[in-house]
Amino acid sequence: MRHPTFRLILTLVSLHHLTGSIQVGKIGLNDNTFKTIPRHFWQDISSPYTDLPDDDIEEESEESTTHDPYPFFDDTNMTANVTTQLGNDVYLHCRVNDLRERTVTWVRRKGDDIHLITVGRHTYSSDSRYSLQYQTPNDWQLLIQYANERDEGLYECQISSHPPLVFLVYLIVVVPRVEIVDERGLATIDKFYKAGSTIELKCIISKVPQPTSYVTWKHGMRMLNYDTSRGGISVKTDLLTGGAMSRLYIANANRYDTGNYTCALADIAQATVAVHVLNGENPAAMQHGGCTEGRPLTSTMLLLFLALVICTIR
Repeated sequence: MRHPTFRLILTLVSLHHLTGSIQVGKIGLNDNTFKTIPRHFWQDISSPYTDLPDDDIEEESEESTTHDPYPFFDDTNMTANVTTQLGNDVYLHCRVNDLRERTVTWVRRKGDDIHLITVGRHTYSSDSRYSLQYQTPNDWQLLIQYANERDEGLYECQISSHPPLVFLVYLIVVVPRVEIVDERGLATIDKFYKAGSTIELKCIISKVPQPTSYVTWKHGMRMLNYDTSRGGISVKTDLLTGGAMSRLYIANANRYDTGNYTCALADIAQATVAVHVLNGENPAAMQHGGCTEGRPLTSTMLLLFLALVICTIR
């Protein structure tokens, strides 16, 4: 607010410029009146006369119209596909810039149902495998431990802006395939060997996003990969595109080598074959030296069929 005498002085100054003089006594001013005026006032009015604003209008500060930056995702596509292998830990990334006081929420969408997982850094899912792992400077990662087939599907990273921003992540969980195959590359559940021959089992592992050589062989419950008690056992594993091929060799087979053999990819997937070590030749069941069990069995059936036909004719 202006000094009480300010308006009066301004009027006097205006009159002074118009008439050239001011008769103080006629308007009831005295020396004491001017003593109450702030000292800096005289310096202000000593400058050249300029147009003065209307004293009835108070000065107003210009109101700021600046707003906080709007948040945005690093990935401008607003979507991502993530592939992981069954049993692996997987991170779903959500990198947000200019978040400020807003909140990041992870939800799982199943059809029309929405399941809340995390809000901020707090986890609300009843599944303890889910958790929020924040990584500076801006990555709100959703961690899923030991991913299984039920985890596959659509996830949403949401920002509490107006309107809300949503980043979509589709998780694919690949289940590896493990097969023990015969000489033709077909899956088999039985293999026949002659005593004294070499057992050779081939295991094919496919549908593995990250190829691994961690393939194990077991005879019953006994691990064979590093077995030295029997001797003559070797395992060779080759990495392939999207999988692996592992071979088990057991030299000088005997009846104690009969039993179930299992090829396993860690604790994720496995296949089992029954190995039969036979003493002497058995054309009806024997598979050895590159011949499959189907061929001798077919020949035997053919002979039986011919014998039956001959008996019928007689």
